[in-house]
Amino acid sequence: MESGVDLTAWRGLLRTGMWAAWAGVAMVVIQMAIYVFWPPPETAEGYFDLLIDHPLIGMLSLDVLYAVSNLLAFLVYLALTVVLWRVSRSGVTIAMGLSAIGIAAYMSAPRAVEMLTLAQNYADADPAERVALLATGDGMLAGWMGTAFDIYYVLNGIALVVFVVLMFRSSIFSRATAWWGVVAAILMTVPTNFGVVGLVFAISSLVPWMVVSVLVAGRFRTLSAPDPAGRAAAATPA
Repeated sequence: MESGVDLTAWRGLLRTGMWAAWAGVAMVVIQMAIYVFWPPPETAEGYFDLLIDHPLIGMLSLDVLYAVSNLLAFLVYLALTVVLWRVSRSGVTIAMGLSAIGIAAYMSAPRAVEMLTLAQNYADADPAERVALLATGDGMLAGWMGTAFDIYYVLNGIALVVFVVLMFRSSIFSRATAWWGVVAAILMTVPTNFGVVGLVFAISSLVPWMVVSVLVAGRFRTLSAPDPAGRAAAATPA
């Protein structure tokens, strides 16, 4: 049951969550464009060659922007925590805790800077040294999409499920927002590194996630309205 919470005291966070949600949608579009126009290499040698010839594209192919997307998602979850606090304090605490652990795990996974350094050394190395550098690069790629990444994926999937359940129990978010969240959560159950199935699920989850982000951003905008009329409108689910 919802209890009164003065959201006006959290206008700054709600506005931040709004902008983070919109920026997150833009990041998804940018990352998809990069994936389509510059498909990532499949081997360490391919990444080294790309990083040597086109360092920026190589770094982007190693998911530098995905780390930014996760920070934006974290800000959205923080705003959701404030809004849904009135529904279940225990629920939002658990969801936010799982999300924080998951995103922290992911932040330890990317190897973009390390791969760039290895690529620079690879460019000047002799054949014997290149063999060793390629082996190191293979290890970097395995660590990038390894255990930490799976932990991140699972924990954030659970966090999203909890937030969606609380949305259904809330009078603030519409049923449409919650149902789009359900679709996104289902499609996020399989990590990206689980072969073709994981890749298909990951790509398919982007559309419902973007819809949820847009709807949630709109709600944050209404809830953070400085005028009484705008705050009154927040009483009606949207």
